[in-house]
Amino acid sequence: MDYRKLGPSGTVVTAYCLGTMTFGAEADEAASHKLLDDYFAWGGNFIDTADVYSAGKSEEIIGRWLKARPTEARQAIVATKGRFPMGNGPNDIGLSRRHLSQALDDSLRRLGLEQIDLYQMHAWDALTPIEETLRFLDDAVSSGKIGYYGFSNYVGWHIAKASEIAKARGYTRPVTLQPQYNLLVRDIELEIVAACQDAGMGLLPWSPLGGGWLTGKYKRDEMPTGATRLGENPNRGGEILCAAQCAGTNLGNHRRRRGDRQGAWRQHGAGGARLDGGAAGDHIRHPRRPHAGTARRQFGRDETEALRRRHGAAERGECAPAFGLSLWQGRYQPTPSQDRGRPLSLSAATERSLSASRRRGQHIRAMNYRPALWVAGRSPVPPNVFR
Repeated sequence: MDYRKLGPSGTVVTAYCLGTMTFGAEADEAASHKLLDDYFAWGGNFIDTADVYSAGKSEEIIGRWLKARPTEARQAIVATKGRFPMGNGPNDIGLSRRHLSQALDDSLRRLGLEQIDLYQMHAWDALTPIEETLRFLDDAVSSGKIGYYGFSNYVGWHIAKASEIAKARGYTRPVTLQPQYNLLVRDIELEIVAACQDAGMGLLPWSPLGGGWLTGKYKRDEMPTGATRLGENPNRGGEILCAAQCAGTNLGNHRRRRGDRQGAWRQHGAGGARLDGGAAGDHIRHPRRPHAGTARRQFGRDETEALRRRHGAAERGECAPAFGLSLWQGRYQPTPSQDRGRPLSLSAATERSLSASRRRGQHIRAMNYRPALWVAGRSPVPPNVFR
């Protein structure tokens, strides 16, 4: 297992972080504990969770595992997140001091910890002044409740604004950003990577295997089934399936599994640690099994260019759309917003742009957490559109 520094901090973490969004949902407690056991036996030390994962059950499962395994707990670096609703009240959501104070205390209780190593803001909150959030985080570091803090799903100007305000006011600086990044979703390369480099922040990419699409186990003509996120909701992330098919299964003389190639691409790309998760141990394997050598694999120039070309073909819409995907049929119907109960709506101009793009057969992509929806090559949706 390779190691990385946690951003500009002195803390060292393994290059592969165990994501635990499925804990308490697709993975019951026994399966979750087995995932943790296998991950630590493999040499891992970095766990990522969030209070909203399975309504707090993920944190509780991790907390009981840490309590039962003091040796591993001593080496574990635990990261969690706060921001999304954990109740029905108007202050049970967001990045206000009021909500974050309660959310942090609740996470500490569920995890059974006195300090959380990395506390992350799960998404931007346009209603709360960034100064209020940063002051709370600085106080939390000073009080010893958290070791470091970072952000998740922020765009370039969010990162720049937060880091510069923290610097100007003498607050503790953020150390990491957790964005979506994989062979199919590479938008962070446009400005987010540069913003993090300028701020001196590390990257913790989530969904390195595209929610499972890049593992090669899903086929265009077969609906996903089973106790997985895609099996329970086949349309989730389906808008990138055609790109996954365009990515191909073999490159040159390397006849490796697609998941292995994707893991190497992520290591070859923007840098930082990657987050993997699973429902029943599919993503955590013994060092002699597939994917174990991914962290050490490096691409040659020909392989890199081949992947870029194939990814570009998918971006240009040169693949057929995936099976029965609602985004390809009729008008896109957004889900109700969780931000203070306000509905999510798209402007008439945005709807016309999306309809025109669908008629041209352009590839449409939507991030899983849906802060925005956009068409490849165009940006018709205004920023700050939250789920």
